[in-house]
Amino acid sequence: MNRKNIWWLALVSLVTLGIVLFFNLGVGAVVETFIMNLSQGSFSKNLPLQQPKLTLSPDPIPTPELRYQIHNLPQAVVHSLEIPRNYQVKMAIANELQTLPRFAANQRITAVLNGGFFDPQNQLSTSFVISQGQLVADPRQNPRLMGNPQLATYLDKILDRSELRLYTCSQNNGQTKRYQITNHNQPIPADCQLLESIGGGPQLLPELTAREEAFFETTNGTVVRDAIGLNQPNARTAVGIKANGDLVWIMVAQKPENPRNSGMSLPDLAKFMEQLGVVEALNLDGGSSSSFYYRGQTFYGKVNPEGDRIQRAVKSVLVLSESS
Repeated sequence: MNRKNIWWLALVSLVTLGIVLFFNLGVGAVVETFIMNLSQGSFSKNLPLQQPKLTLSPDPIPTPELRYQIHNLPQAVVHSLEIPRNYQVKMAIANELQTLPRFAANQRITAVLNGGFFDPQNQLSTSFVISQGQLVADPRQNPRLMGNPQLATYLDKILDRSELRLYTCSQNNGQTKRYQITNHNQPIPADCQLLESIGGGPQLLPELTAREEAFFETTNGTVVRDAIGLNQPNARTAVGIKANGDLVWIMVAQKPENPRNSGMSLPDLAKFMEQLGVVEALNLDGGSSSSFYYRGQTFYGKVNPEGDRIQRAVKSVLVLSESS
């Protein structure tokens, strides 16, 4: 090989070596410098970092909660419980009379309200009760009611008194539940099934039906029948439905310091419930039966002349479990 070729070979080798060193050292240094500058924020002005885009799911719709209140009024203490329509209230009846805590102890129950009328002597119901679609109390099976000569002229009205109903109805290819207060003989709406009901009376709202349901009667301006103390203050129990379908429980308690003249009359109870936004209301068994259980505590409505609370066992109740 001549000298000229040797020089050309050496030159090519040097060029090749330079290229290799540039890429192995220069680019590596550049990359290292870029990483260092990036970690130190040196490129923040010229090379803004792209923040990842987060897709946020919408906030879940909160489940309406129970609303329990105590209303301290001049003549009464009123316990109210507003129950959103997504909860289901069920009816229960006992073979023997029992107190509300005993009803609550049988299941995981949040609240209990005393319900329909009954005969304390034979312990049979004088109100219709349906539970889980089954008739569990039928006043027509109560001989002291059906065979009482003093009630013979009122019997048709007594057996058609008002009741609270819970339906399941077909709507928009689905099922929906709704409450209604109506007379016992009123037909069940089309496309609906009656799940629960409990009788009481009279209706308080939209109008008071004490005469129509044989609780109250006058002749020539004289009261000849007042089975419920219509205009007298007393312990009371009632249930109502708001315009949005929510349910309202009411228990009116007398004041121990004024046992004879405290509580509410039925017209006053209707006005009070209307102020709570109730559009349909039903009176339930009151007086000594008035009682309300909520989260482990029981409240009684009636007081004796000495101002002591009367704790009375009852026949039927409305029960609420928050898991229902």
